[in-house]
Order: sequence, then C-alpha cells, then structure tokens
Amino acid sequence: MSDTTTAPVDETDPEGTDPLEQDRLDERDDSSFALFEGDEGRLDEPQRRALVALLRHTYVSARTHADEWRAITDGEHQLRSRLNDLFLELHVDRDREVAWKRQARSESQRRSFPTLLRDVPYTREETIVLVYLRMRLRADTRPGLDQVVVDRSEILGHVSGFLPATTDRTRDESRVAKAVERLVTARILIRTTDPDRFRVASVVEVLLPLEQLRELDRWLRDATTDGGAQLPGAAAGLPAGSADTDDEGEADA
Repeated sequence: MSDTTTAPVDETDPEGTDPLEQDRLDERDDSSFALFEGDEGRLDEPQRRALVALLRHTYVSARTHADEWRAITDGEHQLRSRLNDLFLELHVDRDREVAWKRQARSESQRRSFPTLLRDVPYTREETIVLVYLRMRLRADTRPGLDQVVVDRSEILGHVSGFLPATTDRTRDESRVAKAVERLVTARILIRTTDPDRFRVASVVEVLLPLEQLRELDRWLRDATTDGGAQLPGAAAGLPAGSADTDDEGEADA
C-alpha cells in the first residue's frame, strides 16, 4: 500500500513556484526602480524627476532643466506613456530642445476626458505681448537661444498702440505689468539682473506657431478696443494657460 499524502512544497525551491507568478516576479525585478518602501514605479529616478517637471512647469527645456531634458530625450516613450495615462499628450521639439504637455482631446463628441489642466484664456494685454514677443523672435537673426532682450517700456509702448487715446493709462500700465508677470511665471519672459529688461524664451516659437501668430495678429488689428476683453479659445492651446506651478525665472546677467 503506497502513501498518497502530498509532499510539502519547499517554498525556497524555484520549481515549486507557479510559472505565471514567477514570470510576474521576474518582470517586476527587471522593470522596477524602487526608491522607497512599497514603490512599484517603473521609471528610474531621472525619468520621474522629468515627469514631475513636465507636470509642474509650462515647459521643460535644455536651458531651464538640463537634467530633466536629458531624461526626456532618453526615455521619451516611457514618459509619453505615463502622461497618456493622465489624458495628457507629450510634445517634444528636439531642434529647439523643448518639451511640453497638452490636454488630450477626444475624437468622439460623445466621450470627454477628465482634465488636469485649466484652460485659462489670455487677456487682451497678454495676447498683445505674446504676439509682440513672437514677432521679435521671428525678426531676430542672431544665433543662439534666448538672445532677444526686451524692455518693459517697449512692451508697454507696443500694447498702447492697440488701445484708444482716451484710455486710462494708469490702468493700462497695471494690466501690462500683470501680463508681464504672468509670462515671467510661465518662463516665456526670463528675468535679467535689470528688473525692467527680460530675455525672450525661444520656446514661444513652438508655443505660438506661425499660423496662430497670423490669426492673432489679424484679430488684434480688427477687434474693437476693449481693455478688459479676453480672447476666448484663440490662445487656449498655449501651455502657459494651464494650472502650472512654475517658480519665477532665475535672473540672468
């Protein structure tokens, strides 16, 4: 008479492990970059820092975030996948060395995606300043990134050209100052050691394509002059209108 009792499985013996479970564990070991207890993330630390930078800031560039930009170019597929999980799109311009996010839009009118980014329309003053900065970059022929410098006074003078002569100048200056500060926060304008001089980030060429530039320029020239008017939707594609939490740009010499 034979013994039919099932022999105990030695848990330390790999042959006693369920093949499917072992495959899962092997895959986990190969793809995990645990940085803390219970960490199940699949990105290494540089990629995670790049992902955070993309979520926090209007854009990430080789100039503003050198390490994060390198991680984006090295792991673009992985970062795109993580952003897609949040209904966000990753855009990378390797020529200008800049990356940014945008809210994904459903192709079906019957389906909408939850959103993480606020769609904040630009004020008239902000739009005028953006168009001016884009035109300045377009006209500049000097090599190198972020080499165009603008003065606060010339920005104010340009905006004034779109306003009626009877407008309240004190109010206008206040609105232009707010527009400048918003663009500084978005790192489209970069502070210098002179508080009234700013470098224009070349990223504005990417964020405001030529076709949209022409559309906005026509709108500004044809629109009635209302100092408090906003531009609904026309500038909504710019990342600076999202719920970003940029620190202000660092001062340059």
